[in-house]
Amino acid sequence: MLKIFKSFGGYSEIPQAEKGCWINVVQPTQAELNQLQEEFQVPADIVQDIMDVDERPRYEVDEDWSLIILRIPVESPNNGVPYYTLPLGIFRSNEITITLCSTVNQVLPLEKPALYRGQTLLVHDELNFIIRLFLRSGSSYLQYLKQINHQTTQIETELEKSVRNKELNKLLKMEKCLVFFITSLKANEIVLAKLRNALKKNMTELNEDLLEDAIIENKQALEMSQIYSDIQSGMMDAFASVISNNLNVRMKQLASISIILMIPTLVASLYGMNVPNHLESNTWAFPVIIIFSVALATLGIIIFRKKELF
Repeated sequence: MLKIFKSFGGYSEIPQAEKGCWINVVQPTQAELNQLQEEFQVPADIVQDIMDVDERPRYEVDEDWSLIILRIPVESPNNGVPYYTLPLGIFRSNEITITLCSTVNQVLPLEKPALYRGQTLLVHDELNFIIRLFLRSGSSYLQYLKQINHQTTQIETELEKSVRNKELNKLLKMEKCLVFFITSLKANEIVLAKLRNALKKNMTELNEDLLEDAIIENKQALEMSQIYSDIQSGMMDAFASVISNNLNVRMKQLASISIILMIPTLVASLYGMNVPNHLESNTWAFPVIIIFSVALATLGIIIFRKKELF
């Protein structure tokens, strides 16, 4: 979807591009990608780079344009992992600014992509807009990290009583999400540093403070990701042992039950043989054998319980 806004306020939508406008492109069709290249003169290799889900964050400057690529978090339950990251490109020319992302995301939603609170606010500060993108990206990382931590806690509770690998696989997916986050946040940190060094002379005091906030937000998200990753790595080793121990306990219980059931079977087998056993002519033979079998089985259960085998 391609939307054109009068300014970076993101509320005043216009039908045609004009000088100073912002074009937000999310989950584009092939026709919209062609329009970016033909009408707005975006180089084809840049479009391909931004649409590549494995593209690394970077900052490039040319005579007629500049490009910033950052990686943002995206929620996707049907992608094998609950969260992953992908590139968001910011293409700047002398007249327009274009943001391009291959998937719907929370950093620049389709409905209300504005980064500013005022609904009638026309913002033409391009640098302020870019810094706010990094700031919202960092906030999105922190939001998803809280969700990952909450889901991990639920998986831990399930793992304590589990003998299957299903819960361990869930934990492995969470670890994979954190690896994606750590890699992307480190790369975003480098881009922020380059941005600060390159634009420091033209930066207002407000933008300087905002950039520091974005760097701090990104650093906080990176540290939290690393902490959660270290904790999960240790937990996976511990819970692998827990699953093995739970399985051993189940096997021990099943073996104990088998031994208890063997006692009545043994008694019934002895008295079921076609030989004299001194009870073949007794009217109370069957009840006596049953009571004797139950008594021996009960004694076995008591012994096993005292030895904590049952």
